[in-house]
Amino acid sequence: MPATIVDLGPAKFFRLPGEAIVGAAVLLALPRKPRVVLAAASGVALAALTVLNWLDMGFKQYLGRTFNLVLDWSLLGDAQSYLEDSLGRTATLAATAGVIVLVLLLFAASAYAVVRLSNVLARHSATATRGTLIAGVVWITCSSFGVQLAGVPLAADSAAVTLQSQTERVSDTLKDEAEFRKVAKVDAFGATPPGQLVPDLRGKDMIFTFIESYGRSAIEDPIMAPGVDKTLAVRTEALKKAGYHAKSGWLTSATYGGSSWLGHSTSLSGLWVSNQQRYRTVMASDHLSLTKVFKKSGAWDTVGVMPGVQKAWPEQSFFGLDKVYNAFELGYKGPKFSWSTMPDQYALEQFQQRVHGKKHDKPMMSEVILTSSHQPWGPIPKMVGWDELGDGSIFKGIEAAGNKPADVIADTTKSRQEYGKSIQYSVTALTEWLERYGTKDTVLVFLGDHQPIARVSGNHASRDVPISIVAKDPKVLDKIGDWGWSDGLRPAHDAPVWKMNLFRDRFLTAYGSTPHPKKG
Repeated sequence: MPATIVDLGPAKFFRLPGEAIVGAAVLLALPRKPRVVLAAASGVALAALTVLNWLDMGFKQYLGRTFNLVLDWSLLGDAQSYLEDSLGRTATLAATAGVIVLVLLLFAASAYAVVRLSNVLARHSATATRGTLIAGVVWITCSSFGVQLAGVPLAADSAAVTLQSQTERVSDTLKDEAEFRKVAKVDAFGATPPGQLVPDLRGKDMIFTFIESYGRSAIEDPIMAPGVDKTLAVRTEALKKAGYHAKSGWLTSATYGGSSWLGHSTSLSGLWVSNQQRYRTVMASDHLSLTKVFKKSGAWDTVGVMPGVQKAWPEQSFFGLDKVYNAFELGYKGPKFSWSTMPDQYALEQFQQRVHGKKHDKPMMSEVILTSSHQPWGPIPKMVGWDELGDGSIFKGIEAAGNKPADVIADTTKSRQEYGKSIQYSVTALTEWLERYGTKDTVLVFLGDHQPIARVSGNHASRDVPISIVAKDPKVLDKIGDWGWSDGLRPAHDAPVWKMNLFRDRFLTAYGSTPHPKKG
């Protein structure tokens, strides 16, 4: 079985597997008892490889990468929670039970089938020996001459290749863990004195905002781009009339399709945090995050507004946030929008009332995570009057009238259309908030955390996400004038593309920070 959905097709199953030929030869040579034991074990191994292929299919379709045997088991629980938010508890429990039963049946049936086939071989050993020999000669011939069926090699060794790749992946993961721990101890700004951190931003209210799944596809895909590009153009002009200017570029995210926290930590830590083990290593380190820079400087108070956080969040310490408002601390009484606990517009209004709009002894550095563009993109909130938001109850009718998640998930074209609309909503909510509540000292940095899933962005989409810096004070954008970024909220196709982990150091350098390396 292939490891990607796009490779599924009849030709993949009309192949001659070399492993089966070798297995037949070995089984023919064994007496009954060890033959049955080996056959059962082979069936179990075949079932295990099939499950790994299924997991690879799912991970490539959603996260743009293969399943990692060491790190990714914890994500299955997140997947179940996502399904519960999208389809409801009953459907999720039924689906979970169905998957468990299917896997158990697969193991039992595979073991039984190989044992049964071994018995057939033993009963007809003379014929089976000749058949195995002929099959071996055919396999070697087809492999040597590259014989293909519908563009697929007839001689197959997929199981052996899968086993080898999984073994290498486990080995590489264990090595990477040790090597990355050393890398995380090195920090170009780790020993910089507080007074030498971002001196050119003193007095500014800094806001770092992540827009869920805001990727290059939203701006350049022919289905999503027209609506998103129009929104970016309209909002750029609206901000310009309000006295704001923006510059935009591209960052290549460390994740794809999901695992947003990897994108957040990569851009803020300056380290390439591409898997869960790296994330744990970084969170347990004293590496200086971009948001913690402002706390360390002593010139800012720090806060996080995180409507997607619904449980204990020890990462607060790494990101240097004095206070975090999670999903339960923003006073929301309206309905959830599938996975998203509340509309972005409501979360931003609460940010204004609880943080940005209050008087402070020091400027504020805020990290805001917007969630309305999280899959499955149904239903999507709509903008309402800012003065009408109240406790969020106004969204009950909007949520009830929206698309059902199951309808969006089942339709690829609709998923792409609704994804584009969700990005338009999030960008509009954020920029209207800035237009309405921003001051001459407000500086907004907003970016996507990753591209949407492959079913929406395409099987060969890049990992690029847009990033914009918006400010009234022209000196703020002058500091990044040599970056080559595009004017406005829409980065040009050929605007510079940086790896996401490079952003922290370039940002710190641009705004006057002095490097003082820390080497562990």
